[in-house]
Amino acid sequence: MRCMSERGAITAADLARATGLARSTISTALSELRSARIVIEVAQSMDVRGVGRPTSVFSLNPKAGTCIGLHVGLSSLRLIVADVSHAVLHHDEIELGLDYTPQAAIRKARVAMSEAYRRGGLSPHSLLGIGVAVAGPVAPDGRIQRASMVPSWAGVNVRDVFASAFDTAVFADNESNCSALAEMIWGAAADIDDFVYLKIDVGLGGAIVVQRRVVTGAAGAGGEFGHISIDPNGGLCRCGNHGCLELTAGFRTVLERMSHRRKKSVSIEDVVERAFGGDLDCVEAIAGIAEAAGRGLGIIGSILNPGIVVVGGAGAAAGPLLFDRLTDSYERHTLLKRAQLTEAQRLRIVPARFTTDGSLMGAVALVLRGLGALQGEG
Repeated sequence: MRCMSERGAITAADLARATGLARSTISTALSELRSARIVIEVAQSMDVRGVGRPTSVFSLNPKAGTCIGLHVGLSSLRLIVADVSHAVLHHDEIELGLDYTPQAAIRKARVAMSEAYRRGGLSPHSLLGIGVAVAGPVAPDGRIQRASMVPSWAGVNVRDVFASAFDTAVFADNESNCSALAEMIWGAAADIDDFVYLKIDVGLGGAIVVQRRVVTGAAGAGGEFGHISIDPNGGLCRCGNHGCLELTAGFRTVLERMSHRRKKSVSIEDVVERAFGGDLDCVEAIAGIAEAAGRGLGIIGSILNPGIVVVGGAGAAAGPLLFDRLTDSYERHTLLKRAQLTEAQRLRIVPARFTTDGSLMGAVALVLRGLGALQGEG
C-alpha cells in the first residue's frame, strides 16, 4: 500500500520489482485489498506480456480516504484536500497576517477544512492524516528548529500541536524536503533514486535524496543550501549569518529593489512575465540570480556529485532565461567539466513538475507515505 501510495497506478509486476516481494505474495495481497475495496483495477496496460495477455493496472481506491496538505507561509496558510490517489479535491489559501501563532493557524484551518469537506460532500471520518510543510528546519520529532519566516513557530512541535487539535496522524517536514518528495513520487524525479532538489524562489532552498529517501540530517537542517555562507563579509541574511547564498541566488533582493523603484509590490511572477516581454532589467535580474545559483550548485556538486538536479520554486517558471545561465555557471564553477565526462556521468539540470504547489503536494505525500503504517495500526 505504501508503494502504491507513492507511485500511483502500477502493475503487479512493477509492484514486485519495487517492493522486492515475490509475485505470489503481491497477487495474494492485491486480491485481499481488492476484496476490501482498498485497491481497484483501473486499466489494462497496452503492453502485451506472455501470449497476448494484457497486464492489469491497479491503484488505491480514491474513496478509501482523504488527506490534507498544509503549507505554513509568511502571512498565510495554504491547504489542499486530496484522496489517496493524490487527486486534489480542494485548494484554499487562508490569510493570517504576519507572525501568526500556531493556535491562530489551527483555528482558521479547522474552519477551512470543515467547509472543504462540506462543499465536496466528503465525510470528515475519511481523513487519514495531515501533512504540514514548514519554511525552516524540522527536527525528526516534528519540532521546528528555526522559523525566520514566522518567528512565533520556532521551537513548536508542529506534529504534537496539530495532532492534539485534530485527533489524527500528523506528519511534518521542511517545505523543500516536501517539494523533493513530490518530485520523487509524481514529478521530474519519479524514476530517479538519487538527486538534488534546488528551490529558487524568494529565498533559496533545497533537499538531498539518496535511495529515494530525503536526507534531513541529525537536526533536520540537511539541504539548507541557501544558507551556505559564500562571503563572510557579505550582507546580513535573515538567518543571522552574513553572505548566505540566498542573498544573491534568491529573488528577495531583486523584488525589494524593484518594488522600491516602481513604488508597488512586485512578485516573481511579475519579473518573469516582464522578462519574457523583453524587459532588460528583469532579464538581467534573472541572469544574475542564475549565475549565483550556479556558483552555489558548483559547491553542492563538489560535495555530492549528483547525476540530476531538479529545479523548482517560482523562479523555475523563467525557463531558459534561468536554466541556460544556471547550467553555464555550474559548468564554470564545478570541478569536473562536461568534456571530461561520459554522457551518463554528466549532470542533468531539469525543471520541477511542481513549481508553485510542490510543498503542498509533498505534504500530501508525507501522509500517503505513512498510509501503510497507519493501516497496520488498525
